Amino acid sequence: MRTQSALAAAAGLVALAFALSTLERWLDRRRRHELAWTVALAMFTLGAGALWLGASNGWNPATFRIFYLFGAILNVPFLALGTVYLLGGPRRGDRWAAGVALAGAFAAGVLAVAPMRAEVPAHRLPQGSEVFGPLPRILAAVASAGGALVVLGGAVWSAWRLRAGAGRTRPGGGRLALANGLIALGTLVLGASGLLNSVLGEMEGFAVTLTAGITILFLGFLVTNPRREHVARPGKVGDT
Repeated sequence: MRTQSALAAAAGLVALAFALSTLERWLDRRRRHELAWTVALAMFTLGAGALWLGASNGWNPATFRIFYLFGAILNVPFLALGTVYLLGGPRRGDRWAAGVALAGAFAAGVLAVAPMRAEVPAHRLPQGSEVFGPLPRILAAVASAGGALVVLGGAVWSAWRLRAGAGRTRPGGGRLALANGLIALGTLVLGASGLLNSVLGEMEGFAVTLTAGITILFLGFLVTNPRREHVARPGKVGDT
């Protein structure tokens, strides 16, 4: 339990630092993809906080609902929304933002009232199938898989374009390609929770993937910030 608490706390601190960094940039530049990332990372922080609370003090229905909503359903779609804004522009991003907000409100309502089929075990993180019916689990599967596909696809596509074309002649192109590669890797790590759960155990698997994935994503964000501030033309994941 101490290892799990420490991993969850580390994930929460990294996510909080990441959220504050993107918030600072949004306040400075008012770019909508940075606001979407800030919201997503605030949700990562809440999910990690619930994981830490459950690992430290024992799980209960309220803690598990918070963890499931912010750690399994809402965070990745809002991260993907930042990718849509960055690649598709404000008009397309606003349309997607309305859909993501409505879907998020629906998911929050479902999680608030969804009956639990069994008691939440106090000393381990249960799988959703142990305590919830089909609808919350479907929401988690669709949100995490769909959001991760958007983030991963956008990062890979942008990294490929930077490496194959503009990145060869554009100042900082190699750095931006590296940043996109880190974003893609971080998304893959966050999506590997099922595999690590089966190897390390449910709570520790989630803690490992959350900590490693959010740290790699944060590194990708930091790589986009050289020592001398460089304001680049928007339009590619990691290009801020």
